[in-house]
Amino acid sequence: MELKRVDPRSLMENPDKLRRSKSNSQSDALLLASITAVGIVQPPVVFEAEDGGNGYVINFGHRRVAQAIIAGHEFIEVIVTTKRDADHGMSAFAENIVREPLNPVDQWRAIERLAALGWTEESIAMALATQVRQVKKLRLLANVLPAMLDHMAKGDMPNETQLRTIAAAAQGEQSEVWKRLKPKKASPQVAWHEVARALSKQRMEAKYASFGDDLAVAYGIIWLEDLFAPSDEDGRYTNEVEGFFGAQREWLTGNLPERGSLIDCDQWGQPKLPPKAERAYGNPDPSHYTGWYLEERTGKVASVAYRLPEVRAPRIAANGDVIAGSSRERPDVTQKGHAIIGDLRTNALHEALERAPIDDDTLLALTLISFASLNVSVTSASPNNYDSQSTMTRLIAGIIKDDGSLNLERDTLQQTARSLLCHVLSCQVNRTNSGVAGRLAGQVIGANRFLPNMGTDEFLSCLSRSALEGTAKLASAPVLQKVKDTRASLVKRFADTEFVHPSALFALTPEELAGWVGSNDHSYSGGDESESDHTDEAASAEGIQTSVEDLADETATGDGNADDEEVYEPYAVAAE
Repeated sequence: MELKRVDPRSLMENPDKLRRSKSNSQSDALLLASITAVGIVQPPVVFEAEDGGNGYVINFGHRRVAQAIIAGHEFIEVIVTTKRDADHGMSAFAENIVREPLNPVDQWRAIERLAALGWTEESIAMALATQVRQVKKLRLLANVLPAMLDHMAKGDMPNETQLRTIAAAAQGEQSEVWKRLKPKKASPQVAWHEVARALSKQRMEAKYASFGDDLAVAYGIIWLEDLFAPSDEDGRYTNEVEGFFGAQREWLTGNLPERGSLIDCDQWGQPKLPPKAERAYGNPDPSHYTGWYLEERTGKVASVAYRLPEVRAPRIAANGDVIAGSSRERPDVTQKGHAIIGDLRTNALHEALERAPIDDDTLLALTLISFASLNVSVTSASPNNYDSQSTMTRLIAGIIKDDGSLNLERDTLQQTARSLLCHVLSCQVNRTNSGVAGRLAGQVIGANRFLPNMGTDEFLSCLSRSALEGTAKLASAPVLQKVKDTRASLVKRFADTEFVHPSALFALTPEELAGWVGSNDHSYSGGDESESDHTDEAASAEGIQTSVEDLADETATGDGNADDEEVYEPYAVAAE
């Protein structure tokens, strides 16, 4: 090894040089400025050309030689070594690393060259002051298709996740994908996400496996090492997806806890609870059941707590018969169905109040009835100004003249009373429900005529099987084996006709009227109810029912003071 002065232009490039990618222009400019100011601090290393040729070949220091020529140096100092020393690949690799870091592609190739020279992964890591894991990772990435590596060396690099997927694929698969997705002249950038997606395979991670080595062997699971995983985690994985799920399911079946059951997932990957089960949130209760399932994406064993509806034992009479209504059965109409009925009734009631002929006496009677509605409260000397009171004040403003006197024109009073009743009376199943008062008003003015067709899938799905089959028999429609088929036939049957379910009609039963009268009758002074109390209530209910029927008949036929109003034909209800 000796130091010589040579013409930098006479030095020949090494065909086996490590830095094949073009260096950064900014770092080249800084190196040129340094050489121009102070010269070359560390001489390049060269060796004599083979085959008796004259001159020297650059071992490392190509950038320094190139920048010295640009700076106009006629001579530079170089260190001359033998060819054997030049073949010591580690010195060239380490020398390049401590200066400007090599392009990742060049690092991968250099690692492979050192391995070919007999360096072990451990010795390479020790010499480069890095981790063995990093060396393993670089060696894995060196298996990327050479054509891809050449493109990556130009600076168009995939992200780490995409690179990991590409490197894990076989070279044959990479070649096929690269033929389809390699960049065109018009678009030099590679869609690496598409390349990675084409080469990706679903894999299951060992950290989510609950089974042991015995089941892994039984299902043919081979664990591979993910060199990109964090060092403090289990980085093993397998591409045997079906075997992984099979081993997990067998382990789970044999390890189900008490009150635990194996459940499946739906098409969205969510656990499917047993029929009528309700998911339980928060801290589990001893009475809860647990459903165990496998997450579709990771294969991890997961659980969900749920509760089942309480099943009440039927009451048995003295003769051994089951008391009717003692067991929990689905009602004919569900809670949602009653909500739909309430909305339909309210719309029909309001339309009847606006359009149906109502004589003055009936309108006065309905106004009085409205004060008994569940959603009406009457306060005395109260400072509070409720919104409902403000609304009613605006409604009756039309019957007050500017001088404070009342406008007693019949049409004005009629329209104001109708609007006021529309505001008060409601059949909706919530706090606006007027209760029996709303039903009474609807029966009196014939609001059944304004009920819409209820032969829709939305409403019919709220009926129990027995109620649905009963409706089909009334409508002369076929009763099929599946409920959904029976419902579909009814929807088709009622497509061109009007159908109103009996439960939606406004008419009140004597029992409902008696209960309402009893709940609002405070004339007695307390104590046990006597037989006469119930007799009075029944009589009152019967009287109200008779009066309501008379009013309804008069309204439907146009009697009373509504001679100038339009007379409506009776509304045909299919269920009546």
